[in-house]
Amino acid sequence: MNTIKSYFQFSKEQRNGIFVLLLIIVALQAIWFYLGFNTIITTQSKEELEWLAKQSEIDSLKDASVNKKFELRPFNPNFISDYKGYKLGMSVQEIDRLVAFRKTNQYVNSAQEFQEVTKISDSLLKAISPYFKFPDWVTNKKESKVYVKYEKQSFSKTEKIHVLDVNTASQEDFMKLNGIGVGYSERIIKFRESLGGFVSMEQLDDVWGLPPEVITKLNASFKIASQPVIKKLDINNASVKEIAQFPYFRYALAKEIVTFRSMNGDFKNATDLTKIKGLSIDKANIIALYLTF
Repeated sequence: MNTIKSYFQFSKEQRNGIFVLLLIIVALQAIWFYLGFNTIITTQSKEELEWLAKQSEIDSLKDASVNKKFELRPFNPNFISDYKGYKLGMSVQEIDRLVAFRKTNQYVNSAQEFQEVTKISDSLLKAISPYFKFPDWVTNKKESKVYVKYEKQSFSKTEKIHVLDVNTASQEDFMKLNGIGVGYSERIIKFRESLGGFVSMEQLDDVWGLPPEVITKLNASFKIASQPVIKKLDINNASVKEIAQFPYFRYALAKEIVTFRSMNGDFKNATDLTKIKGLSIDKANIIALYLTF
C-alpha cells in the first residue's frame, strides 16, 4: 500500500512542473483547433460565408412555411403511374389491376369501366372521376356496326393533317405520330407540366432523348396556339432550392446564380443571365419568359 502511495507523492517543484506541462498541452490543443478550423473556413470569402449563413436561415424558414399540395389536373386514367396512383389514393392492388389490364393492350373508356377494372371504392371514384380526360374519339364516338371499315378509311392519304396546340395536346395526340410511343409522349408531357407550358417549339429540343426526326414531325403537326399561364420564378429572391427545381437549372447552376446575384446585385434582364457560364443568349431569352426580374 505504501509502495503505491509513494507514486503519488510529489515535491513542490514536481507539482509545478506537472501543472506547467498540462497548461502547455491545453494551449497546443487550442492552437491546433482554432488554426485548423480557420484554415478550412478561409477557403471561401467572408462575403460568401456571410451570405450563405443568411441564405440557410431563409431556406429553413421557407421550408417550414411552404405547404405543398398535390394539384389534381385533368388526366387520362389509362396512363396512371404508380406514383400518381398513390397520390390519388389508390392502393397497390388497385394500381396493379390497371397495369395488368393495360398489358393486354386494352383501354378503359369510361369511369365505370375504370372502377370495374381497378375495383376502387365509390367514394374514391366520385372524387377523381371528374378529372378523367378521354380522347375525343372516345367521348364523342357514335355507335356503328361498321367501325372496322371506318378505321381503315381514317388512314386515307388524302386526309388533311390538323395542326394541334402542343400545350393542350394529350398523350394520345402525340402517339398518333409514327416514331412516338408511350415513352417519348410521357417525356414531352412531363417536361411541359414541369414548365407550366411551352412558349416556343424550340423547347422540344430540350426534351431528353427525342431524335431529330421525331422533333421534325412534331413541328409539322403541332404549334404554340395558346400561350400558357405560367407561374414565374422570382430569380432575384428565390432560394437555391427553389431555383434548382426549375427544369432549366440544376443545383450546381442554382448555387452559381445565387452567389453571382449576391456578389453583383439583382438580375435585370435576359442579357444578365448570359453572364452565368453555359447560358447562350438564345437559351436565356426563352428562360427569361419563365422568370420575373
